[in-house]
Amino acid sequence: MKQGLSLRVSQHLALTPQLQQSIRLLQLSTLELTQEVEQMLDDNPFLEVNLDEAPREEFGLAQSDTQAPQEERETEYADFAAAGPDDARAASPEPEPAAGPEPETSWDGDGSVEVVPDDGEWGGDAPARKNNLGSGDEVDATDLARGHESLQAHLHRQTLSLRLCEEDNYALRFLIESLNDDGYLDESIESLAASLSPQDLEQQEELVHRFKVALSLLHHLEPVGVGARSLGECLSLQLKAMQAGGGVPAACETALRICGQPMELLARRDIKRLVQLCGDSDALVRAAIGLITRLEPKPGRRFVDVERNIVIPDVLVTKAGRGAQARFRVQLNPDVMPRLRVHDVYAGALKAHKGEGHQALQQRLQEARWFIKNIQQRFDTILRVSSAIVERQKNFFVHGELAMRPLVLREIADELGLHESTISRVTTAKYMSTPYGTFELKYFFGSALGTETGGNASSTAVRALIKQFVASENLKKPLSDSQISEMLKEQGIECARRTVAKYREALRIAPANLRKAL
Repeated sequence: MKQGLSLRVSQHLALTPQLQQSIRLLQLSTLELTQEVEQMLDDNPFLEVNLDEAPREEFGLAQSDTQAPQEERETEYADFAAAGPDDARAASPEPEPAAGPEPETSWDGDGSVEVVPDDGEWGGDAPARKNNLGSGDEVDATDLARGHESLQAHLHRQTLSLRLCEEDNYALRFLIESLNDDGYLDESIESLAASLSPQDLEQQEELVHRFKVALSLLHHLEPVGVGARSLGECLSLQLKAMQAGGGVPAACETALRICGQPMELLARRDIKRLVQLCGDSDALVRAAIGLITRLEPKPGRRFVDVERNIVIPDVLVTKAGRGAQARFRVQLNPDVMPRLRVHDVYAGALKAHKGEGHQALQQRLQEARWFIKNIQQRFDTILRVSSAIVERQKNFFVHGELAMRPLVLREIADELGLHESTISRVTTAKYMSTPYGTFELKYFFGSALGTETGGNASSTAVRALIKQFVASENLKKPLSDSQISEMLKEQGIECARRTVAKYREALRIAPANLRKAL
């Protein structure tokens, strides 16, 4: 076999550690970024919180001397050159913006952009709703969460007034702790007793007796219906408590009989079948169903300590002016921007003394500098993408979701010169506060549905129309999916019945048979 030499030209993608960190920080949510910053502050001694009120442009960079050594910068640029233009564009979260007409914006130098809406299509006199961000009395959500009382604590507090022997008290407390979040007792009395004494049958019988007594006591505690083992029993307990309180409606007995029937009949509102099973008149059954609908199917609902994922917007959009002179100010939320800097004393000491371990410490110092730079780059990218979204969806900020236009990630990517995957990372778990509420950035992107005029309508606007149709329907004759589809066609929007059903389910709107009023 003859040996020889040959040359081959190829391209490959080289992701430096700094670029990998930049991409990872870009896709983190606000909460995850806070955790990442805290972790970096614990691990890197050269990084510290800048307590001074620094301008956003500095972001701690003035103190950190972010210029990397010339050798490192040349190495990094060589890696990007080897990656090729297309691959580097796909991996970089912040390449140079593409050439093209820029939206009419004005930079205020404080992390904000103003976008002037073009109201040529919709008109500029429609007033926007007031933003509630600046309301007078502010309540700390953390304090509200700390003051929350669980269902178990609420029930235990009521048991303090009961004079029970020690065994019954323990049995009642055990049942209370066995309740689920909705206030139901999932397991049977027998299975609970068997779990405490799996071998002794005689002791199990005694436990079953005490649990039955404790369950009877539990059914008399507030909220009414707690400790039920099924939905029918929960509703029956509330109806019986209503009877004991006096002023019983005439349909209460009929409602009790309905609760003894399969709940599927009640869910389907099968009046004819319930009339046959209960032996009451049609009018009485309808009145009983109306009474049942006013009951609480989940007694523990208001006590559930739901994990409060407090949504803190990354971007704030406010309106200034009215009519054709209205301008929208897009700015980063200063509360979510960590102010970091490199520790001056440690950096100066490292520069003055070059001893053992100098190379490792120099690497940690460079990590701190790159971390600060990547965080600033993350927020700059978020601001650019948010400004482009506001420019494209400016009619939404004036007229609401009915004015939403179709928008895909590629449009923003082409406008800003970023890769589509970068836009996807930016718009995931990032939120924008608007005059109409706080929305995830992905909310402003929607597919297009064809219209009779040859144009496109946003799926978000179509969902808003469906919600509007259902809100104004006759409850005695609710609109079916086919009827809603025909109504959309009258508006010039081509939307099939199955598409209407998909949008209706996404809006959590019940089918027509369940929306029908009795």
